[in-house]
Amino acid sequence: QVQLVESGGGLVQAGGSLRLSCAASRRTNSIYRMGWFRRAPGKEREFVAAINWSDGNTYYKDSVKGRFTISRDNAKSTVYLQMNSLKPEDTAVYYCAAARGGPYSLTYDYWGQGTQVTVSS
Repeated sequence: QVQLVESGGGLVQAGGSLRLSCAASRRTNSIYRMGWFRRAPGKEREFVAAINWSDGNTYYKDSVKGRFTISRDNAKSTVYLQMNSLKPEDTAVYYCAAARGGPYSLTYDYWGQGTQVTVSS
């Protein structure tokens, strides 16, 4: 089973930056897409960004476009989320997830434990 471990969260002032990392176990052959999700207190989990493992195509939530960048390092089996111009509304627990399947049938089967991002005003 694929295991995911997030890191890089912390406390930052509005306008600052953080870089989240998600390291996957060596069993990554079945992964089609990796994504970042977040859940703020009292709110449902929402999609933030995703990247296809093989071709590198990226997808973003509208509110983070131009501020967040998702990338991958295939050799390290790691995905990153560079977050710039952070806003208080970005405060949430951020989760890394891995999906199997393909563009027409995709399921996020594996999830990390989450890392807290807090943006102060």
